[in-house]
Amino acid sequence: MHVFYTPKIKGISYRLTEEESKHAIKVLRLKAGDEICMTDGCGGMYFGIIDNPDLKKCTIQVIEKIEQYNRRNYHLHIAIAPTKSNERFEWFLEKATEIGIDEITPIICKHSERKIIKHERFDKIILSAMKQSLRAYKPKLNPLTTFSDFINSCDTNSTFIAHCENTPKQSLKSQITNYQNITILIGPEGDFSQDEIKKAVDNNIKEVHLGKSRLRTETAGIIACHTVNIFKEE
Repeated sequence: MHVFYTPKIKGISYRLTEEESKHAIKVLRLKAGDEICMTDGCGGMYFGIIDNPDLKKCTIQVIEKIEQYNRRNYHLHIAIAPTKSNERFEWFLEKATEIGIDEITPIICKHSERKIIKHERFDKIILSAMKQSLRAYKPKLNPLTTFSDFINSCDTNSTFIAHCENTPKQSLKSQITNYQNITILIGPEGDFSQDEIKKAVDNNIKEVHLGKSRLRTETAGIIACHTVNIFKEE
C-alpha cells in the first residue's frame, strides 16, 4: 500500500499537498476508492480511501488511525561525519532510516573532507525512506555541528565512539545492554584524530569497535545502526 506524508493530518478528512496529490494521481495513477496509508511522522499511521482524486488537492477519507505505530522501546542517535561523496552519505541516510534510527547529527571533525551539507535534500531522502519502509516516525536530522560542540552537549553516559585506533575496545553489542538511549559517534574517512578520541574518553564516552574490518564511514554507520536494532529487538 502506498504511504503519504501528512504532518498536519487530523479529523476524518484530509487534503494531500499539491506535491503528494500529483504523485498519487499522476505518477501512481490512483483513483477514487483506492486505499492508501498516511503518516504524520510522529507515530500516527492513518488508513484512508481517496475521495476526490484531484491532481492538485486530492482529498482522503480517513477510516482508521493507529497511534504509536511500531514504536520501539529505545532511541538511537548516530552522529556521523558527512562523507566526501554526497551519494555515499545519502545512501547512509536512506538505509539507516529503513533499518530504524531516531536521530542523526552530521558532525565536522579534524579529518573531515566535507564541511557543508544539503540539509533540505538530506531531509527529503529521509522522508522518502520513511514512507518506503512503512515507518510512522520520521528521524530527526539535526544541523551540522562540530565534534567538540556535540560531545559537550550530549549525554556522555550513553554515548559511544567507534574508531580504528589500536586501543583496548569492546564490541558495540557488548556495551549497549543497559541503555535505552544510545548515541554512537562515527568519524570521517580519515577516522577521528587522536586528540578527538582523547577528548571523547576524557568526557566519559566509551570506546567501541564494529568488528575486525576497516569500514568506510557510511558502512560503519549502517553496521552500528543494524547492530543496535538487531540486539534491541531480540
